[in-house]
Amino acid sequence: MYRFLALAPLLALAFPAHAQEEESKPPKRYRISLGPQVSPNYPGSDQIQLSPLVDVAIARGDEPFAFEAADDSFGFPVLKTGGFEFGPAANFQGSRKRRESHAAIDEVGTTVELGGYAQYWLARSLRLHTELRKGVNGHKGLIGSAGLDYVMRDDDKWLVSIGPRVTLSDTKYRRAYFDVSPGAAARTGLPVYRSDGSAVSALGVSSTTTWQFSKHWGLYGYARYDRLTGDGADSPLTHGSLGTRDQLSGGLGLSFTFGKGVR
Repeated sequence: MYRFLALAPLLALAFPAHAQEEESKPPKRYRISLGPQVSPNYPGSDQIQLSPLVDVAIARGDEPFAFEAADDSFGFPVLKTGGFEFGPAANFQGSRKRRESHAAIDEVGTTVELGGYAQYWLARSLRLHTELRKGVNGHKGLIGSAGLDYVMRDDDKWLVSIGPRVTLSDTKYRRAYFDVSPGAAARTGLPVYRSDGSAVSALGVSSTTTWQFSKHWGLYGYARYDRLTGDGADSPLTHGSLGTRDQLSGGLGLSFTFGKGVR
């Protein structure tokens, strides 16, 4: 307590200085997008789940909102210099239940994935974005991704991006979702299957779009397609009535922009 009291005069001087510094900067504006999105129940599933689509963006003054692809994991920069950016990343992967797959296969719990991301703007309209995350529960595997986005925009009036995606994973991840254990084979009649192939799990393409149709209101949406490869493509769980190698996801939301910086 005494140390805090001794610092009080310094804090009193520091906070007004910080407040003056904030006042000297251009005012902030915020854009919040909310709507529905659909995605596969789990990797390899042929069933679609409905979930909220949420996006939050912040900008100052007349600068446009920074581009983020809708399929980027949640994250924020801890280092940002030139065209390079790096920071933590987090994602959730839904569970796989027997009632969802309609077969007595092994279940996988809901997974929290934690890791990091790095991105670099190769040119004014070309962004390279990579991620690496570890499942702290559920599948407990490693999953990574790399994507290249070509971004076309007119400041915040409209934006369209499109680019390829590569998904990578370790053996633990692939065995969680694509293996058929001897027990599951006995229960279902499927052949025993064990993943031991390429780290490339899927190849795909993704597109993000925004359109501001008034001062405050706009639309925010995305679409993504992935094709499972390697172990995922060869697994009995992604064929016939149990699943599919084609993975589709997308969403559309209404955006609202507000703040002192809105003009």
